[in-house]
Amino acid sequence: MAKTSPKTPAKTAKPAAAKVAGTSIEQATEEALSKLKSLGLDPQLQADIEWCLGSYKADSNPAGLYEMTKKAIAVFEAEKEKKTKGVTAKLITDMQKALATSA
Repeated sequence: MAKTSPKTPAKTAKPAAAKVAGTSIEQATEEALSKLKSLGLDPQLQADIEWCLGSYKADSNPAGLYEMTKKAIAVFEAEKEKKTKGVTAKLITDMQKALATSA
């Protein structure tokens, strides 16, 4: 009898995951929260963002994320005027792009 090797199924290439241009509103809001925490800014806004992120994960309604990200941008712009270390123009523009592309 001739030896036959078991046939293995041909590997199919998986399509690459589509990369989202820019940042999603969820990512922008999470970044805002982490930056607010690291700089110790606006504890009430931090609590509101945490609540909105939890709500978003439960119901996938991003309305609160848009509102909180807008508020965070206002806080960051004020801090940037004060030249607070850690608040960069790139941080603000990334959040603004997330608002613009998702809205």
